[in-house]
Amino acid sequence: MKKIYYLLTIAAVLSLSSCNLDINDNPNFPSSSDVTPDLVFPAAENAVAAAVGDAMFNYGGFFAQYFEQRPEANQYNDEAELNLDESSNLFDRCYRTLYAGALADIKDVMDRIDNKSDLYACTVLRAYAFQILVDNLDQVPYTEALQGSSNTNPVWDKGEDVYKGVLNEMDEAEKALEGEPMSLTDPMLNKNVNQWRGFANALRLRMYLRLIDGGINAGEYQSKAVALANAGDFFTGDVAWDVYSPSEGQFNPWYDVARALGTKNHVASYPIVSYYLATNDPRIGYAIMKNEANDEYVGQMPGAKTVYKSWGVDWKNKDVSAIDYTPAMAAPICLFTQSELQFLIAETQLRWGNKAAAKVAYEAGVAADFASRGIGMGNFMNGNRVNWDVQASDADRLNMIYMQKWAALFYRDHMEAWSEVRRTDVPATSPYTARQIFEDGTIYTAGQMIVPALNYIQAGGLCKRVPYPSTARQLNKNTPASKLLSDRVFWDAK
Repeated sequence: MKKIYYLLTIAAVLSLSSCNLDINDNPNFPSSSDVTPDLVFPAAENAVAAAVGDAMFNYGGFFAQYFEQRPEANQYNDEAELNLDESSNLFDRCYRTLYAGALADIKDVMDRIDNKSDLYACTVLRAYAFQILVDNLDQVPYTEALQGSSNTNPVWDKGEDVYKGVLNEMDEAEKALEGEPMSLTDPMLNKNVNQWRGFANALRLRMYLRLIDGGINAGEYQSKAVALANAGDFFTGDVAWDVYSPSEGQFNPWYDVARALGTKNHVASYPIVSYYLATNDPRIGYAIMKNEANDEYVGQMPGAKTVYKSWGVDWKNKDVSAIDYTPAMAAPICLFTQSELQFLIAETQLRWGNKAAAKVAYEAGVAADFASRGIGMGNFMNGNRVNWDVQASDADRLNMIYMQKWAALFYRDHMEAWSEVRRTDVPATSPYTARQIFEDGTIYTAGQMIVPALNYIQAGGLCKRVPYPSTARQLNKNTPASKLLSDRVFWDAK
């Protein structure tokens, strides 16, 4: 059945993408009015997943310091060294996929239906798309977006206002629900309105925490976050686009790109390897391979690939742990994992609510991620770095929640991992340089982020945003002035 949904989605995407062609005499290319909303909605879900699960998964993996560029390959040197500007076109494909694909399709569906449950699902998916746009760019077209030829230069709204706008949209759509079942084809949540409501509540909690930490109406959103955490009205399982299979033409898109390149480019970064090792975490073997030189897990220093020789080191592929692409072959694309949800609940309860509930949610978050990978936990939770009861303070417990969320989002949702690193500043950034740590690992606290050895950010440090799309710069005169990778999005106030 998943393959059937996948083919339906692709058919809808192809039909819609042909709207500008002269198709009057070609029955194989119907006009957009002939493509029913029932087919367009899966195309929107697919477009959202394509953005999150391919390009964002890739560069998010570098920015969250899960990935590094393999020593004897060169595909992603710029991502590893943060050598990116608008000419890099890092976000262009995602921008087009989300606006011209997902959001345009959602608008098309909403303009042609009146089923309140269908409209609600569309609204929630739309909110998610705008959330990830803001988290990448901060300012994005919102109030004047998607007006087609009637407004080809929409204004760019502040990220704070976009967040507030889509939160209000979800609230209003939820009030309008009338108990009718969904009619749209929905491969992602199987027409389950309760799952869509749970997804909406999880999005609210995620955005509330970012608004709070961004200093935006903190008291109001704190009360709302606690109420959500206490109510527990969330989705079950994961919210994921699960349509792939280990067959030609049906691979996970990130895996398919890696396979098509023909050269293995990804190796494990030093921070994630060091943290997994320090916590005796069996998840290290899920998608990280031991090196060929001495059969050990060895992470590569961030941004160091092209400077190793200047350090007197002849670093080769055999010396570092490659990423195992196999688990990604048919992996679903995660929009929201149960593990992340539980960690957000744990954080909310620990900061403002019930500490006992925080412990339950924290342990549920760890367990959910292990279960999603089919890995037994054994005595993992007895370790001093991950055991709730042995932590000295609530500050230590909060740091542990954040660290385990980072560990759990590896090979699951790299966009959210990068966003949470920016919001929480956890893992913390090591005060030592990459070279100092490489030469004396004893000075390093396992899991800390490391400023890339070769770093092109003018202000130094880590990546805080992506550049504006060059296509937006070319086509929309209202595109804001260029930003540096060190310029923060609105909720990254620290």
